[in-house]
Amino acid sequence: MKRIIIKNNKGRRFIVAFMLSVSFGILFLQSCKDDEVYEREQYKNVFALISESDNVARKFHNLGEESIGYIAASMGGTEATDRDVEIKLIEDKSLIDQFNLINYDTDVSKYARSMPEDKYDIETYNFSILSGTIGGRLPIKIRPDGLSPDSSYFIALRINSYSGFEANPDKSYILYQIKTKNYYAQSDGTTIYSMRAKYREQGSSSELEMPGNKIMHPISKNSIRIMAGNEAFEADMNVFNSSAIIVSVNADNSLKILPYKNINVTQVDGDPDYPNIFKVEDDGFKTYKTFLLRYNYVSGNTVVEMKEELRLEFNEEDDDLEMD
Repeated sequence: MKRIIIKNNKGRRFIVAFMLSVSFGILFLQSCKDDEVYEREQYKNVFALISESDNVARKFHNLGEESIGYIAASMGGTEATDRDVEIKLIEDKSLIDQFNLINYDTDVSKYARSMPEDKYDIETYNFSILSGTIGGRLPIKIRPDGLSPDSSYFIALRINSYSGFEANPDKSYILYQIKTKNYYAQSDGTTIYSMRAKYREQGSSSELEMPGNKIMHPISKNSIRIMAGNEAFEADMNVFNSSAIIVSVNADNSLKILPYKNINVTQVDGDPDYPNIFKVEDDGFKTYKTFLLRYNYVSGNTVVEMKEELRLEFNEEDDDLEMD
């Protein structure tokens, strides 16, 4: 191999400049190639079913009524489409099994369920993204009454066929999750009322002030579930069965207190400060949903006398918005 020896600085500068020129040229060509690929991808029309990162679309539906939910698709690309895209979906319950295994492994108690067939209707599995538009949707009729707030219910759908362009393979299926709500609470466990309560063990002369919070779940259009007294909340059916109560709101906003399952609870009427009513309060600055409860319940071998005020600040305008 021959060596080329450059003995002056001028030559060194020439070689360095030449090498830099070659490097920049290579980088420029690679950049142009990357830009071409990027532009091709940007111009490509690809559609996808709209969901969260785990391919689940979580939607709330009002208890006590039939409502409409939608499976939506979105078309990507920098240019408008020049023809309709006809999309056909198909139900695939194996997607629920796949979701359960990935997320919960062998913890069967947390498994999502397939939505009972009598709780929804899909009149057609076909829908379109019309020419020049970026979206389309397929309606589903949902009847949520009777669904448990403690279970997840899915309608599993995937793309069976389509007439043109390209489907995003990562967003070619969807798990439509039905969550319930009523005027007082949502079933996702995020409805938390502040509590000011008075607690007394029957036979004791002392009454304890008991501040805190209570998680509320919807059971029907006009009823909710809470833990009795100061019983600890735990997302466990055995705990709910032994320690939870149902509060139903009558047409005149009076309340009916009943056991959720096995608890021994007795409604006590006639207390002027805790008259077993629901009301909406406005203090001039904020608006609150308020429950005033008076009941006795058995905790172990002790009868507990409870007086509770439960309050939730809310915005009336936001509360009227549809969440599905």
